[in-house]
Amino acid sequence: MTNLNRHLVLAEPVRAALEAGRAVLALESTILAHGMPWPKNLETARWAEQAARDAGATPATIAILDGQLRVGLADAQLEQLARLGPGAVKCSRRDIPFLLREGGNGATTVAATVIVAALAGIRVLATGGIGGVHRGAETSMDVSADLEELARTRVAVVCAGPKSILDLGLTLEYLETQGVPVIGYRTDELPAFYTRESGFGVDYRLDSAAEIATVLETKWALGLDGGVVVANPIPGIAALEYENMEHFIARALVDAREARVSGKALTPWLLQRVEELSGGESLVANVELMLNNARLGAEIAVALAGADG
Repeated sequence: MTNLNRHLVLAEPVRAALEAGRAVLALESTILAHGMPWPKNLETARWAEQAARDAGATPATIAILDGQLRVGLADAQLEQLARLGPGAVKCSRRDIPFLLREGGNGATTVAATVIVAALAGIRVLATGGIGGVHRGAETSMDVSADLEELARTRVAVVCAGPKSILDLGLTLEYLETQGVPVIGYRTDELPAFYTRESGFGVDYRLDSAAEIATVLETKWALGLDGGVVVANPIPGIAALEYENMEHFIARALVDAREARVSGKALTPWLLQRVEELSGGESLVANVELMLNNARLGAEIAVALAGADG
């Protein structure tokens, strides 16, 4: 525990909320450093934190700064990470001990954020979209560590579905095999990040944060490890056309192969290319879905805190 305390630093508002049993919402930071350009990344991070507060939860943006696991960032630290942008390591499970040893700076992926949130005792995370099985994974074997972490760690992840650059069918198959339920919030269809439709169903539909909190409490009380995906469709006014996005994604995938982009550089590269091809529309959608997820995530965290009380 002493060694953990040396590495894990909770911001005072987060510590106070956890000790008092109040709602805390984890927010991942890769979207801040690798998912959006400056200064939109900083604006979105601030807006997401405020959306959580407005819904009754204390926001805890998670990142690695100066070799420490930071749970909750001061505004100056948010700006530091936003300005670093791609200069911050895109940090997943495998990278954490190395960044701590080197005193480095890292923006945590969903997988890494889930790990740190669980260490801190936070049970709900909001992000834009989860990683998953990439298109062409049958030859590339490119599968996000997000899925494995969801299978083992007791944190619910609120998202707008898997990122639409992925193979959604294979991603759902992987989650099913690992026993991770996919809950559609007020929808029977899996949202696909920028779009409200995908052609795939969800495992269960629930229409309130309280219902979702009850399922989480029951799952974990039974000793069933692993998390839950809460798929929250992007607001209709911000949603993009499915056919248009599929066209942009197909073009971006061809461009990525020609540029020989692979590994953990692939997702941010594809998102940036899709933004260019869509004339910036995908960035606007990304901001809106992130704020929407922060609001719902906070509501679920509040319901969980109430159930514990």
